[in-house]
Amino acid sequence: MIRFSPLLLLSLILGSSTSWADNGELIISGWGGAYEQAQTVSYFQPFENEHDVRIKIRPYNGGIGPLDFLEHPGDPGWDVLDMTESDALAACNERLLKEFDKSVLISAPDGTAATKDFFDGSIFKCGVAHVSYADVIAYDDRAFPNVKPNSVADFFDIDRFPGKRALPRRPIAILEWAMLSYNVPVSQIYDLLSTERGFKLVSKRLNQLKGNIVWWEQGHEPVDLLSEGEVAMASGFNGRFDDARVNHDIPITIIPDGQFVQLSVWGIHRQARRPDLAAQFIAFATKTERMAALSNILSYGPTRKSA
Repeated sequence: MIRFSPLLLLSLILGSSTSWADNGELIISGWGGAYEQAQTVSYFQPFENEHDVRIKIRPYNGGIGPLDFLEHPGDPGWDVLDMTESDALAACNERLLKEFDKSVLISAPDGTAATKDFFDGSIFKCGVAHVSYADVIAYDDRAFPNVKPNSVADFFDIDRFPGKRALPRRPIAILEWAMLSYNVPVSQIYDLLSTERGFKLVSKRLNQLKGNIVWWEQGHEPVDLLSEGEVAMASGFNGRFDDARVNHDIPITIIPDGQFVQLSVWGIHRQARRPDLAAQFIAFATKTERMAALSNILSYGPTRKSA
């Protein structure tokens, strides 16, 4: 169901004498940190130079609630959104995103049609996936000088591996990790989660962490919490942890077990002020060479075979 706010209805009736975004500006959601920095070099700056337009980054930390909030009359918040797959699908179902015209996607350098060059499942009704990443568990090397944690089960084992755990306020991967810690086969996880028994198993695992959870909301926080010694283990995005370890010499190790792979999806807000330019940006950012450029900077996988 489409929900209209009073401010939106007023702007539709009376019109708006000013636009929050000027004619030469495209507003794109940003996640901050190393990811946004890589996007700036790979996507934003090259697009600005090629199209003589200014890109403005407005922070976004996930969820679909912010998409339906108008800070100013006629202000959609964002023209282009970079969303998790689950959020993009939910936003599409709520008609918060425009339907995506896949014909704008650009062919691979060898002439292969874009629709054949993207991996299966990358093109959606309301957007297109541009990178794959993983929600992972990492730990502070200094917290465990002897025996090191190496499994999802160790994340929940406060006795063997003491210290606080950093978790997102949104249930990203934690439910799946709870199931994996009981050695539930991946193919059975969601069936079990839909049952009362699954709920009890998850509750039991989370209760083991009671009093030892530090909640985070923004993607850079898990790295900050680990580097400052405020937590011993944290869930977060693989690219952030890799960047911290490789480029900033922060003593962080990623646990290989239980890496939860997800897709990041470009979508266009239903009330984008410049939908045509937004589509041009998505076409540009999903070109083979642009995807390859980002993957060379950050350890996120492209969604095109040619990249």
